[in-house]
Amino acid sequence: MCSMLRNSDHADFLSVKSRTTCCDKKARVGGFTLIEILIALSLAAILATSLYSVYFTLVRGKESALAGMENRRELRVTLDTIRRELDSTFYNRTNRQLHFVVEDRDIFGKPASSLEFTTLTPPHAGTFPVSDLSIVRYQPVEKDDHIILGKQSRDLFFSVDPAKYPQMENLDAFLVECYDGSQWVKTWDTGINMRLPQAVRVSVRVMEGEKPVTFFTTAIPKVSGN
Repeated sequence: MCSMLRNSDHADFLSVKSRTTCCDKKARVGGFTLIEILIALSLAAILATSLYSVYFTLVRGKESALAGMENRRELRVTLDTIRRELDSTFYNRTNRQLHFVVEDRDIFGKPASSLEFTTLTPPHAGTFPVSDLSIVRYQPVEKDDHIILGKQSRDLFFSVDPAKYPQMENLDAFLVECYDGSQWVKTWDTGINMRLPQAVRVSVRVMEGEKPVTFFTTAIPKVSGN
């Protein structure tokens, strides 16, 4: 009888021990160790860093593209304005006030031509009397290792002090060339040449990233007298 009880107690003990061992195994299978948690957090941090890096790279790329589009729009407007003004250049050798002058200059070895000429302009209403002739001057100046293209425009007959304002900023070069019928030259003075060039080419160089890009326009002065 005692033997049967001892066998029964032993069986119960083994049954309880078996259940306890099974529960311990389930607990270990269902949980995570501290090392596993640290590894998971490290991987998540690396993944998040990579995603943020990609995101900010895309944002910078978008901002750079938008800035490039704005610079090109400004450049097209500037070149179109200069071309229209040069197409309307007015010169007569009997009138010294009417002139066309291009000077070959540079800023730190980069082309920085100056351009001054008399051009026909449409009259406009304002507080000052104006005519239909203006003297326009484009003069590059250096600022923070870049070239700023300044512009002045004043009426030919009414002496109003003109304000100089930046036509375009962050240029790398500004070059004006004149075609004399056989070659392109970098200087011109109607006081010496006694005539207008047959064509005028204006080139603007800008930096797009690390790459220099040149844009140009060609004008043909059409109004000239003897």
